[in-house]
Amino acid sequence: MEITRRTFVKGTAAAGGTAAASTVLFKSLEPGADAGLELQEPVEDDVFTTCWIGKQDCGISARRVDGRVVKFEGMNGHPRNDGTLCPKGQAQIVSVYDPSRVKTPLIRTNEKGVAGEWRRASWDEALELVAAKYAEVAADDPSQVLWQKGRSKAKDFYDTAFVKTIGCSKLGHGAYCSDTGYRAVEYTIGIHGVLHPDLLNSKYVLSWGWNITSAGGNKFCWLTWPRQLVQAREQNGLRIVQIDPRLRPAGPFADEWVPIKPAGDLAMALAMCNELIAQGFIDRPYLVTHTNAPYLVGADGSILKETVGEGEDAEHVPMVWDESVGRAVMFTDAVEPALEGSYDVDGETFTTGFDLFKAHVAQYTPEWAAEKCGVDASTVRRLSGEFGAAASIGATTIVDGVEIPYRPVGIMAYHMAQQELGFQALRAMTIMTMLVGAVGAVGGQLADFTWKIHKNYAAFEELKVAEPPYDFTLKNSKFFPINTGFPGIVAKVMQDPEKYEVDKLPRMVIVHMANPVVSFSSRKDFTSTYQMLEFVAVISPWLSETADFFADVVLPSATIEKYEGPISAGDGYVDAKALRLPPMDPLFESKGEIDIYIDLTEKMGMLHGEGGYVEHVNDVLGLADTEFALPDGDKPTPRDIFDRWSKSQGLTGIDYFEQNGVWVKGALGPDKRYGYVSDPPFGGAVHRLYGESLHKAQQLQREMGADELYWRDYTAFPTWRAPTMDESPPEYEFTLISYKLVEHKQSRTAMIPLLTELGGRQRLEMNPAAARRLGLEEGDVVTVESQHALTGETRRVVTELALTEGIRPDVVGMPHHFGMWAHPVSKGLGPSPNELYFSEEGYMGQTADASFHVKVRVSKGGDST
Repeated sequence: MEITRRTFVKGTAAAGGTAAASTVLFKSLEPGADAGLELQEPVEDDVFTTCWIGKQDCGISARRVDGRVVKFEGMNGHPRNDGTLCPKGQAQIVSVYDPSRVKTPLIRTNEKGVAGEWRRASWDEALELVAAKYAEVAADDPSQVLWQKGRSKAKDFYDTAFVKTIGCSKLGHGAYCSDTGYRAVEYTIGIHGVLHPDLLNSKYVLSWGWNITSAGGNKFCWLTWPRQLVQAREQNGLRIVQIDPRLRPAGPFADEWVPIKPAGDLAMALAMCNELIAQGFIDRPYLVTHTNAPYLVGADGSILKETVGEGEDAEHVPMVWDESVGRAVMFTDAVEPALEGSYDVDGETFTTGFDLFKAHVAQYTPEWAAEKCGVDASTVRRLSGEFGAAASIGATTIVDGVEIPYRPVGIMAYHMAQQELGFQALRAMTIMTMLVGAVGAVGGQLADFTWKIHKNYAAFEELKVAEPPYDFTLKNSKFFPINTGFPGIVAKVMQDPEKYEVDKLPRMVIVHMANPVVSFSSRKDFTSTYQMLEFVAVISPWLSETADFFADVVLPSATIEKYEGPISAGDGYVDAKALRLPPMDPLFESKGEIDIYIDLTEKMGMLHGEGGYVEHVNDVLGLADTEFALPDGDKPTPRDIFDRWSKSQGLTGIDYFEQNGVWVKGALGPDKRYGYVSDPPFGGAVHRLYGESLHKAQQLQREMGADELYWRDYTAFPTWRAPTMDESPPEYEFTLISYKLVEHKQSRTAMIPLLTELGGRQRLEMNPAAARRLGLEEGDVVTVESQHALTGETRRVVTELALTEGIRPDVVGMPHHFGMWAHPVSKGLGPSPNELYFSEEGYMGQTADASFHVKVRVSKGGDST
């Protein structure tokens, strides 16, 4: 029978509600019973699981009646939330019982590009259809199969094991989240994260675009950071300076608001670097010991190096000027490296990286920055002085009997990294903390919870710039030597492969818990390119907009009622692990994603054998060559997999998590948390003040004929230039920014009535002074029009006006999470700012990452229907 999306939702809603009621409230008549329905004595219990709907995976205690969940509460003793649970976590029970969930696999019966019409299918039929299409494409080239994820909750099983098994290309959501910052921090100090302070021990924090009390922040979501922030204010007298075009919900938690211009962050950070040096706030011992600041750099931009060994074993060791002997020596042998100065080595002049940086930032005075970032010079100068003084350079403290440098200052920055100049802005911000020696110090700058060095640190030592043709992600290309993997640029490549020197495009995509048509910026590009794909399979509990218009097959995944993990459960000070355990069986015919991938690889003939899914799962979980390894001949279940993993960790098995909820390993010792005393210090990384490989990459890009748009930001030091959007005509007087509401931190929340009621409808935030000038009032219907500075293209949406003093007069803001139509709860709540943004040159970062800035004009009126 053929059904439309609307009739499918209506019919299954009634059936789902009836089934749930009969299961929970009544027991069936037993054979031979001579009475009517008999009320059943309910069986009530509590089981542990992990939040599915939020970012930080809080611990949950699920209350059940007769095996059905009736309430979610916070898990007592869980390091991240300790008995608390945010509105998202509690409201996700609606997701479980949502009548609009996809109940069975669906197969499209009409053309793509319009609302879908579907027929129900068995799992066997749907998976066989996906497997057959994969076999067809993979026979030519498996890399033409694209796996596109949103936020996956079991990377080992999805991002790694499945992708490796089928040999496909992979794209994540990070290019729209914070990956620009990740790349900058990996490049500069080697660890995997953006920026957060050692909050419980800090006294002075620059909250640079951080939401503070309304979600966001590096690593965590809502509950953990605010709890630690309140504790730090009470114990340390923590001072917080909010640097942001929009005040956000900083409320009483910020001591000062500095309303910076959007995209002015690089200018302000460079000026603060200049001021820290000028005011003498320099931690010389850290800089000469743990950074490349003393490395000798020649006139061509190359670091002077000594070659040790021969052939493949040769090492090229950087040279420094050793003041104890008055000559250049290898960094590893230096007794007293010079931080400043120029020196003659074999007739050539070499200058220390620090001296070059000092000269470079001298041009970036507070007066210069004031025009670029909209913050007056006196404020830039004062904040620099406060930051440097609070760093307490030279101080130490004792932690668990270990003496460690004490620098109680840091920066919290995360989503704000997603801007055109984001990579170099985050580099400059990190360098600020390096100058005062705060990186890896007690109270100082962190980016992860340990000092494990990410693989990108070594990879970025010599950036690869290959000859064309390139793959469709443009990895190792002359366009993006550092490449996050940006769905937006893939969409542009698909529309003009010749421009990007690409000869093979994706033919098939498996979309894992993502909704590119709505959630990714520049909707126009995704509606164009998804139409070009031969086959689209979507894994989701709901019929997303992407599925509605473009899916050939929809595979219904479970919500919280599934196994996932292993999941980090620590709070940055305590190390812990958890699993997501199904608090009840999956509803309808949905399955957990691990089950789906086990079944799909079996249909593909790739579950067992060399290179099969079982082998990759064993490898990624550390089970290979152990007594706990999954036997290759058997079809595993998620419960068995996690039971084996639990035993491999020295636990009794999965029953440990079923009984305790979370495995708290204990406090992270100072050798794990603080880079100065890790073994080796800072994980063995030398922090990069001078970016030699960036400089060399630019040279290669230019030699290979790349346009200036691609190479101009590959500079050894963060270097200011005006953002491309500033070239838009002056009538586009506002900069549009977007932000996340705490009610909708994840895209899987917009279909929950409670959260929609709390979050409200879409609106355009504007300062009252700007509104008065334009003759606008609160609640007016307005048209917002964006303009592409390079092509002249314009885009428009219509929404309502909301006035607030908490935003700059030259800035307007719109929250994400809107623009949907496929789910009845999220339909009709207003447009998405993603319809206004562009995803291409001038509107993306040098690392192939999205920028959420564009110039717009606002006018009264418009068709809001």
